[in-house]
Amino acid sequence: MGMQLIGRLIEKLQRHPRRIVFAEGSEPRVLQAARQFHCLRLGAPILLGKRSEIEKRAAELKIPLDHIRLINPEESEDLDKFAHALHLNHQSRGMKLAEARETMLNPNYFGAMMVAMRQADGIVTGATQPTTVVLRAVLQAIRLGKCFSTAVGCTVLELENAAIGESGVLVLADCAVVPEPTMEQLADAAVAAAQFARQLFGFKPRVALLSYATRCRALPPAIGKVHAAIALAQRKAKKLGVEADFDGEMQIDTALVPEVAGVKMPKSKVAGRANVLIFPCLAAADIAGKALRHIARARAYGHILLGLDRPAADVSRGANSRDILGVAALVGVQSVAYRDLYPDTGEPSQ
Repeated sequence: MGMQLIGRLIEKLQRHPRRIVFAEGSEPRVLQAARQFHCLRLGAPILLGKRSEIEKRAAELKIPLDHIRLINPEESEDLDKFAHALHLNHQSRGMKLAEARETMLNPNYFGAMMVAMRQADGIVTGATQPTTVVLRAVLQAIRLGKCFSTAVGCTVLELENAAIGESGVLVLADCAVVPEPTMEQLADAAVAAAQFARQLFGFKPRVALLSYATRCRALPPAIGKVHAAIALAQRKAKKLGVEADFDGEMQIDTALVPEVAGVKMPKSKVAGRANVLIFPCLAAADIAGKALRHIARARAYGHILLGLDRPAADVSRGANSRDILGVAALVGVQSVAYRDLYPDTGEPSQ
């Protein structure tokens, strides 16, 4: 698989084109990614924002806008319908209709509601905004899937070393949402990431729940919760029909290096061969992900937001146009498989 990962996803998406909404329509990297999305015949890109600003920036960059749909939320005929849907979702928390309408002028909320209402197949945003801002919008418009208690931020890494992960591909979680996950949230992250890896890439997930020690006998609370999450993940995966191996707690070298695994966990089906890594906290995930990207020259695509009943992604503010295109391809392929991933989401969210 290796460095051809996005090429393979592009081939899949060309057979099943999708409508992807980009909330930051006038951002140069997003404009370039949207143009490439169309030129590669991946589907219909939708840019949100003020038409005059998008057209001005596109002209400066000499990016044609033919076959790219532009929507200004302020002028959309769907604004009132979307505001009403948001109001219905949150009126029990005191949200007024006027407040919902004002909120829906924000492209993140508008784009997420387009996805929730089946007017787009997925949303990509975050190139100019912090993750917390993106998550707030996405989670208010798109509900959690019935099988999950929390959203999970997933990053896909492509490494030049094909001996690591699954021919150089690693899936990392949770990389975006929960700073200090509970046992239940770790189990959710493990199962959601395994399900995602299996559905999109076709390999059997070997899921390592990571920690700073391997099979520590005197378990402090931080490690104890990782250890307890394994059995919970196994039960949940079995219930959902996700075929995967889960093991831990283990250090990252035990997870990835066969020689180390042979000493520390010789009987494990996961150790030394892990292709999905579950981190004990957000700090560890962020540090490891950025270190792999910049030191090991890995390509990083994420964050794909799992556990929702519709596809969404929050890209890094440091992402370039190729990264954004890769995330859009991942979201598009994810949407093709969504009925299999979340079989009980056949009806619109609203």
